[in-house]
Amino acid sequence: MYNILLAIMLILSVLIVIVVMMQPSKQNSAASAFSGGADQLFGKQKARGFEAVMQRFTTILGCAWVIVALLLAYLSSGS
Repeated sequence: MYNILLAIMLILSVLIVIVVMMQPSKQNSAASAFSGGADQLFGKQKARGFEAVMQRFTTILGCAWVIVALLLAYLSSGS
């Protein structure tokens, strides 16, 4: 069981990297790099289309990664 979860963790990790790299960039200038994108954090712009799908997919993969990490930690603790 541990080896299966470890393989799933590796696959999820690679998928998260790929999905994050596929997301479109929202920063267009050097000034927005220094502000950290705070203007978009509190803005009321909703993602549409491809961007919304990628955000949702990233969230799902991230949650799955955390769940698998917790299961691996539980299994490796010897319980």
